Amino acid sequence: MSTSENVTSDVCEDCGASVAGGRDGCLKLFEEVIAREFSDYRYGRVHRLTVDAYSLQHPDKYMRSGKSFAAHLTGMCAAVEHEDAPALNQTIQKWLSTNPQVEKPARLPERRGDLNITHIHGAEDADAHVKRVGEWARDVWGAWAEHHDLARRLIDEATS
Repeated sequence: MSTSENVTSDVCEDCGASVAGGRDGCLKLFEEVIAREFSDYRYGRVHRLTVDAYSLQHPDKYMRSGKSFAAHLTGMCAAVEHEDAPALNQTIQKWLSTNPQVEKPARLPERRGDLNITHIHGAEDADAHVKRVGEWARDVWGAWAEHHDLARRLIDEATS
């Protein structure tokens, strides 16, 4: 196999992104996206959602503990299902800082969405970036359907 054939066939094992370098290449794209979000507020307004979507697609690295699992799952739920996600996330973060006992499920979705970081990386401007992050988030959230009730219960616990 030639080098160019090898590069084009690389796939991230976690999210399915077709990217040179596989998982490492996927991480590089993610780092470039978050650098863009940190450097320009027009992109940065969806930073939390970008991190939650990426984490839900790469749970072995970003959701190792029950606490990190709960943070990303409830963050995604808040963003997709609640109008005041930033305020809700603050409440959830305060609750998580009390170190509640959260059990990470033994079984996580194998298919974690059809869209991935490559959908965001190529956005031509801030408006397209924000739109694509929203599309990606809804896609990832749909892939995690078996854990929606758990996310809602954790949010209820955090807000009670």
